[in-house]
Amino acid sequence: MERTLTYNITQNDIPNTIHSFLRAKGYSSQIIKELKKEPERILIDGKWKYTKHTLKAGETLTLHIQEEGISEKITPVPMELDIVYEDEDIMVINKPAGMPIHPSLNNYYNSLANGLAWYFEKQGKPFIFRCVNRLDKDTSGLTLIAKHMLSAGILAPMVAAREIHREYLAIVSGRICPASGTIDAPICRTEDSIIERHVDFEKGERAVTHYQLSEYKNGCSLLSIHLETGRTHQIRVHMKHIGFPLIGDSLYNPLYAGDDTILPPDTQEVLPSCNIRKCITRQALHSHRLQFTHPITGESMDFVSPLPPDMARVMERAQNNI
Repeated sequence: MERTLTYNITQNDIPNTIHSFLRAKGYSSQIIKELKKEPERILIDGKWKYTKHTLKAGETLTLHIQEEGISEKITPVPMELDIVYEDEDIMVINKPAGMPIHPSLNNYYNSLANGLAWYFEKQGKPFIFRCVNRLDKDTSGLTLIAKHMLSAGILAPMVAAREIHREYLAIVSGRICPASGTIDAPICRTEDSIIERHVDFEKGERAVTHYQLSEYKNGCSLLSIHLETGRTHQIRVHMKHIGFPLIGDSLYNPLYAGDDTILPPDTQEVLPSCNIRKCITRQALHSHRLQFTHPITGESMDFVSPLPPDMARVMERAQNNI
């Protein structure tokens, strides 16, 4: 993957060395070290310079990012990708439910990584898979991909600093009460399981989830959910913790294996048998919105993915009560 970046140095940029200028732009020490390996990668007015060079107003700093490596263990596999946005630095993809992000046991050839490896191989471009916000296999919606080491290096601390704002849509059983709230409950892995998590106030890592009721129809609550932290299975674990597990969630709502949706004990409204089961066969969770600052241009980015068909059918059937 190749990327050329040009900076026109102004009075506001001095006094600065190339190194301090790049650090202020979000370049990590590791990225600068990589750029220094080849003379043609850091140029001032077309001529190679050390990063200790002191910048002057009117100079043009040019950087050449070149990555020849590929994710060798990811097999390119032809598949359709719903690309919402793409430029030289990032991609935003609307991932369907049932598609894992990375290859894994029993999912070697059907992941998003496989599809992207094929997408770039077809263009003759080397590509290292770097996913910024990972989604569970059965969670649908928007996911952000960094196309090279610089965009990945700038986006990573943005995730840690909670500067990438994520909104999810989820459907739970019953009328959630209160209609909005914050769940601040630490999460850790369940013993004897490599997958399942649970709330543990002694051993868990802090996890914070904000939710808001968007719509209620005959036994189903559609929620808007914002994350402060990004723990594994955070939304699914937190909603179970407060007594409102996601419908279709076979791991955290196991009684949902039958035809009836599971409602909290104090809920009197029950949907007719088989309504929900006919609509959805996975946890009702969708990555609805991503808002962030572009890692290279600084532009404000805002992407929205509507409720997917299976989740929309749940709410339609809840409304029609059929």
